[in-house]
Amino acid sequence: MTTHVAVRPAFAELIDLWVPVRQLGTGFAFSEGPIWHPREHHLLFSDMPGDVRRRWDRSGVREVMRPANKCNGMTYDAELNLIVCEHATSTLVRERPDGRREVLASHFEGMELNSPNDVCVKSDGAIYFSDPWYGRMPVYGVERPRQLGFQGVYRIPPGGGAPELLVDRYLFDQPNGLCFCPTEDRLFVNDTVQCNIRVFDIRPDGRLGPGRVFASGIVSADEPGVPDGMKCDAQGNLWVCGPGGVWVYTIGGELIGKLRVPELVGNLTWGGPDWRTLFLTATHSLYAVDTKVGPRLEPYMKAGNGAAARSGDGGGGSDRPVSGVTAAVSVPANGVKKAAPGYRLDPSRCALIIQDMQNDVVMEGGAFASSGSPAHCREQNAIANAARLAQAARSRGIPVIHVWFVVEPGAPGVTMNAPLFEGLADAKALVRGTWGSAAVPGLEAQTGDHVVEKQRMSGWEGTRLETVLRALGRDVVIVTGAWTNMSIEHTARTGADKGYFMLVPEDACSTMNAEWHTASVNYALQNVCVVTDVDAVIAAVDS
Repeated sequence: MTTHVAVRPAFAELIDLWVPVRQLGTGFAFSEGPIWHPREHHLLFSDMPGDVRRRWDRSGVREVMRPANKCNGMTYDAELNLIVCEHATSTLVRERPDGRREVLASHFEGMELNSPNDVCVKSDGAIYFSDPWYGRMPVYGVERPRQLGFQGVYRIPPGGGAPELLVDRYLFDQPNGLCFCPTEDRLFVNDTVQCNIRVFDIRPDGRLGPGRVFASGIVSADEPGVPDGMKCDAQGNLWVCGPGGVWVYTIGGELIGKLRVPELVGNLTWGGPDWRTLFLTATHSLYAVDTKVGPRLEPYMKAGNGAAARSGDGGGGSDRPVSGVTAAVSVPANGVKKAAPGYRLDPSRCALIIQDMQNDVVMEGGAFASSGSPAHCREQNAIANAARLAQAARSRGIPVIHVWFVVEPGAPGVTMNAPLFEGLADAKALVRGTWGSAAVPGLEAQTGDHVVEKQRMSGWEGTRLETVLRALGRDVVIVTGAWTNMSIEHTARTGADKGYFMLVPEDACSTMNAEWHTASVNYALQNVCVVTDVDAVIAAVDS
């Protein structure tokens, strides 16, 4: 019998089903609000009934604040200021490293908030928080009358301002945990009393569209536990406190697994040097469990990595994210020059591009099959290698971006200034909605992936590729796909010009024949990127 429960086989891709849940400390009244400091490598968490804030690091657990205003949920902003939900004061505050304290929200329409409970920060600096009334109950807060007659979810705009109510006043009984999806276009909010999770589309102005029930029935007659803290992983799966431990849902709302914990879990967060340790505040104890997947990339994680790199504290980054790469020194049997292995990559700064892996480009029966492209793709095992790298990337929190060449019937808007474009139009290739424009089997876009369309060789020209990379905070770009001496080479060259660190795992790329591939890899690409292979990239993000 396994330690944890795989409701669907996919759960085993997120966590080892036998992995132990380690107790890091115990003896607390009710622990909550865990948050990992990415630069200093410690965890803060609160004990609401004890009115104390504690810190855990490798030396153990110690107190850092008493009284602590019975604080609950905590997070950091992009500058690593601590954002704290306080039950005793019914306020949301910002604590700066120098000790200054700033009230971010305390009232709505002239009345005191109930008791801010959980909080998350969007990449644009907006702060979203839930406001049930648990902090006005005995033990977990300070017993006192409520001024508001409802429990809401609020937003503080970028740069500050009065809190904005985002939902219908009577939609929630007790809104609790909340988090964004990886692309930040959806917000999840759970309700402890209703035992469900709602999802809302986020409008361009930061407000919420109509919500819908994402998951319900998070309750058990046999095990204690209710929806409470909640986090989204890098793949878009939702990890929510529930009966018996933590329940995990896919981005589509399917329950796929349950993490078993010895005590009732109130909240959770990822941390550790590689962001693969899930910390759990569970009633009287603090626990940790290793996972195969990391968190949704939050603003403070990116800020922390940069700060750690500059301070030289060994936080997993470096001034140059591709570190220790020497000149190409190995020449395998296929004649390709590759960089020496042993370099490191920071997964939080990487993105993987899969380019032009479409049926017309590399498959038999496609519009360009007579070019020899399908045969060389098979020789390279490029589809399987790219799929293996994509799977490894997703499990490590590295976004996967599919760049597809797509045209409308007749190729309107594609200039006939080059033989490549003329041939595309003549062959009626890569037309939207046809088999030829579809991704090859095994490299279809998965939930959480990004799709960028183009009508040029380079993945950058006239596309939103750079917008996606900047939104995700990624400056190390791994390029795979077809064709090596055309789209791959053009994309790598332009990326280098734009200031990105470019890597090309050549065994996940192909073109018309081995001669063209080797010439491109050994000459043009050597000057603009790190030429490597899939195994070396996977090892580099694991080091």
